Amino acid sequence: MLEGAPAQYLMPAVRLTVEEARAWCHNLATSHYENFHVVTWLLPKEFKTDFEALYSYCRASDDLGDEVATPEIGMRLLEEWGVLLRECYEAPEQTKHPIFVALTETIRERQIPMQPFLDLLAAFKADQIKTRHASIAELEEYSVYSANPVGRMILHTCGYHDEVLNLLSDKICTALQLANFWQDVGEDWDRGRVYLPQDWMARFGITEEQIAARRITPQFREMMRGLVAETRSMFTEGAALERGVEKQLAVTLRLFRRGGESILNAIEAQGYDTLTRRPVVTKAAKVKLLGRAFVEKMVA
Repeated sequence: MLEGAPAQYLMPAVRLTVEEARAWCHNLATSHYENFHVVTWLLPKEFKTDFEALYSYCRASDDLGDEVATPEIGMRLLEEWGVLLRECYEAPEQTKHPIFVALTETIRERQIPMQPFLDLLAAFKADQIKTRHASIAELEEYSVYSANPVGRMILHTCGYHDEVLNLLSDKICTALQLANFWQDVGEDWDRGRVYLPQDWMARFGITEEQIAARRITPQFREMMRGLVAETRSMFTEGAALERGVEKQLAVTLRLFRRGGESILNAIEAQGYDTLTRRPVVTKAAKVKLLGRAFVEKMVA
């Protein structure tokens, strides 16, 4: 099982202890995501190992779909990963992969349902075959599987199982996913994917040939202006989530939201041109975001 996966995700010969598996996830999380130390510092400390296990699952799922030789191999690996996930719930004593050894403890202790994990796998499977999306509504449906499960995992882990909060989290996560799509138009094209809604492209006369040529026009800028505005509204609607959770968790959730809004600000700052260069949040803006979050955590 997992033949053809990146080497670090291959099934080990022997099952690790829970402590060893958690250390394995810690190493994966802190080596793959440079801001992980910051994020976990902001989160309540008792959930640190849980979030490392969750991140490891999400990171591995993404890599099994994208960091392999062919889409066919990616699809097979994701199917096998789903089998291991179900085993984690149905026969945890048989679980052998370090990610699932660690995740089994988090699932049991934090009472996380299986559905968010399954939904995330569905999104990565869809990426193997679906590279165009007809409308924003279709992109939002994609986000139900690709982004929203992560927010729900975080809430469940922290003891929040209220569907009202889940729906507010969905707004933020969908907006974050869309902001990343608008930011990465050129990079996604290089991967063979277009996440701009096809109906908006048609309305503004934007063609795939134009994207390939990185040719910016007033129509493209106007289209991006509208997409950014719609995404800002989602962030605004979802911000109520921060009032429904304890203060320290709210600090982290607020940082995620502000980070997404900063991506939109970066797109706006370069005149909605996401074709000729990728908009980035400046180091100064990041420092300001983190500094504000640290202050809010200290007074929470």
